[in-house]
Amino acid sequence: MLIGSYSPALVVISLFVAILSSYTALDLTGRIATTQGRAAYLWMSGGALAMGIGVWSMHFIGMLAFELPIALGYDITLTALSLLISILSCGFALWLVSQPRLPLWQLMFGALIMGSGISGMHYTGMAAMRMQPGIDYDPSLFGASLLIALGASAAALWIAFRLRQNTPHVRLARSGAAVVMGFAIVGMHYTGMAAARFADGSFCGALGSGLSGKGLDNLVLITTLAVLIIALLTSVLDARLETRTAVLAQSLTEANKELTQLALHDTLTGLPNRILLADRIDQAMHRVTAYGGCFALMFIDLDGFKPVNDAFGHHMGDQLLREVALRLREGLRSEDTLARIGGDEFVLLVQLGGPDDALRLAARQVSLLSRSFRVAEHELQISASLGIALYPGNGLSAQELLMNADAAMYHAKGSGKNGYSFFEGSMNSNARRQLQLLQDLRNALEHRQFRLHYQAKFDAANGRPIGAEALLRWEHPQQGLLLPDKFIELAEKSGLIIAIGDWVLNEACRQMREWFLVGYTDWRIAVNLSALQFCHAGLVDSVSRALARHQLPANNLTLEITETTAMSDADVSMIVLQQLAGMGVDLSIDDFGTGYSSLMYLKRLPANELKIDRGFVRDLEHDSDDAAIVSAIVALGQALGLRIVAEGVETGKQQSFLTQLGCDSLQGYYLGHPLPPERFMQGIHRSEHND
Repeated sequence: MLIGSYSPALVVISLFVAILSSYTALDLTGRIATTQGRAAYLWMSGGALAMGIGVWSMHFIGMLAFELPIALGYDITLTALSLLISILSCGFALWLVSQPRLPLWQLMFGALIMGSGISGMHYTGMAAMRMQPGIDYDPSLFGASLLIALGASAAALWIAFRLRQNTPHVRLARSGAAVVMGFAIVGMHYTGMAAARFADGSFCGALGSGLSGKGLDNLVLITTLAVLIIALLTSVLDARLETRTAVLAQSLTEANKELTQLALHDTLTGLPNRILLADRIDQAMHRVTAYGGCFALMFIDLDGFKPVNDAFGHHMGDQLLREVALRLREGLRSEDTLARIGGDEFVLLVQLGGPDDALRLAARQVSLLSRSFRVAEHELQISASLGIALYPGNGLSAQELLMNADAAMYHAKGSGKNGYSFFEGSMNSNARRQLQLLQDLRNALEHRQFRLHYQAKFDAANGRPIGAEALLRWEHPQQGLLLPDKFIELAEKSGLIIAIGDWVLNEACRQMREWFLVGYTDWRIAVNLSALQFCHAGLVDSVSRALARHQLPANNLTLEITETTAMSDADVSMIVLQQLAGMGVDLSIDDFGTGYSSLMYLKRLPANELKIDRGFVRDLEHDSDDAAIVSAIVALGQALGLRIVAEGVETGKQQSFLTQLGCDSLQGYYLGHPLPPERFMQGIHRSEHND
């Protein structure tokens, strides 16, 4: 009997190829498991090819590692057939482990098919040597090789199925499993080789016409490694691309959720906003129509919120609104909706067992908000006015219900606040008037219905005119000339104040330019800025454009802001005021003495003048406290190097007292009423003529 031997280097290489093939197979099962449709079949086909070549290569290199005292060759047809058997059996294995489930009977059947395929590949490859006489196999070792093939296939299929998901540390687990599988496959091969018996005088029938072993090991090894590495790299890169795609998809999903949240919820409190509330009201109306029942819409407006916001700043006001939202949520059910629709206005949509439930709930909400709030070390006291509209009965649409609940809220506020009121038909007239006024206000700019009247300012020392304050009027087509107290609050609530404020600024600069050209070059035109206008990001640019458009020197314009507005967020105010002062615009602190100023901030503000509130001037002759306050304001302004303006002068005694105190300029009905520009200038000319 011929005694064979093995090349140690090729044996080690065959083991390495077996382990690499096993790892590639495990990685590809993961790729197949995470893809669907055509891509899954492409991965399965490519995987069968790569894995089949890898397993066959291990076998063939093992064959090349085997040496007999005679020269050996390998029949091309049978060798190719062994390769085909390897590819088909590996393809079947990949298909099997890609199934959703792998019960025991299916695992054993698959192991039988795959084990038979690997054994068939091995013994077909052995037959490719065409030994004469034929190879004789030891029955026990032959049977052992078949059992090893079966067991190795079962283990490989089970491991591949278990490790196909991309769980944490899966690559480490696959590496360990690949080593086990590689040794099992190699063990089967070399057991089968050990079973072979070659009789003395045997010769290789494939020596002349078949493949020669010389140099073939290197070719097979290089080709196999190239195929396995390409398959493995493709799988890894595709996995990374898929991971990145999944991360991107997740990011897009989260971004869409955030955008939806921002579009439908209030950013400060996280409550539903007006858009989402309207949808919830529509849903509630459809539910009542289909199944009966009723619901209430409660419009909640906070009493006393503005003074808190003005006194402590917007930051404190925002915290208070969050606390209000948390308190209003107490005891609400999942089917109820609490929304914030703007400013200090909340709306509660609540399902009712009966109309009487609305009364108890409204009383409870008013009571909840009447308790003091603890915000940033401060005890804050506010209350709420609440208007209730019921469905069915108080409206046929979400907009109508909201409008009627709003009307009921205003009725509650007018009845003394800190209470609630149910909607009644008589309230509709006021709600309709407000709605119509808002619509008219939207058209007022386009139809040029706004006018500016001017009230003269006079030098306190010599009585000469030194400029004017521009005061807004609305020439309403039906209601006549309206003063700001009739529409400014509505303009601020609707956001129209920004556009109206820009018009006032431009018109005042245009008028001042006319006066400048006729010789009043030392006059200043004063324009009031609302709180919303002052906080608007485009204010500085608007002022700059107005001055440039009308070619008005910046020091001919005075911008008046209230003390409360200037101090609501002093640090932000400082930046805006410094930008305006840098342009050369005069700045005046209006209504001084009525807010809660910090002298530390006041001395840093780049203001040019203080304007004493008319409330102190009105009772100046009869109230010693007011006289003391005015004296203190004048002294403070002089100490800070500011001009002092007193408004609301209505008597000669007030004029004399303020002049003696040291006020720089005065304005009021005693000196001149607000007038249109033509009549204003007629009055100026008369006073100049009298002088």
